[in-house]
Amino acid sequence: MNQKHQQSPVPPGGPNTETSPSGDAVPDSLKEELAEQKDRYLRLAADFDNFRKRTAQEAERRSLAKEDALINEILPVIDNLERALAVGPDTSFVQLLEGVSMILQQFRQLLYRHDIEVDVSLGKPFDPLRHEAIGSRNVASQPDHAILEIVQQGYHRGDGILRAAKVIVNDHSQ
Repeated sequence: MNQKHQQSPVPPGGPNTETSPSGDAVPDSLKEELAEQKDRYLRLAADFDNFRKRTAQEAERRSLAKEDALINEILPVIDNLERALAVGPDTSFVQLLEGVSMILQQFRQLLYRHDIEVDVSLGKPFDPLRHEAIGSRNVASQPDHAILEIVQQGYHRGDGILRAAKVIVNDHSQ
């Protein structure tokens, strides 16, 4: 058997070209441009991924900074509570009560600086979006469904409820 050394034919565009699926020759310059575009795409994708990671890290840093700022505002209130607990035996109950009342006022001022307000509801109509009824009584001198007692204060920021107030509601059907 005679073996011939077969050589592949040279494509029509020369030795440095490939053929496209349609059989046309693809010049080297087009292959280089494609490689450059692919490289540009990969770099852009990597840059975007790095940007996304930096943005997430920055958001985390901002969140921690806000938490730290709030904690630094709370620390003086804690200091005052510790001082109140450290009072000597010569301190009267009335003085202790006044001190605790001042500390509570300090806490409320801190909340106010953060636009958090106590939900003032006593005597107002029950609102299931702002209140949680935990009991009811019948008081003829008050309107039906009026809030008679606040068991636990509610708090809100603007229209958003942070915590619903736990209340006792007037119920004339009892």
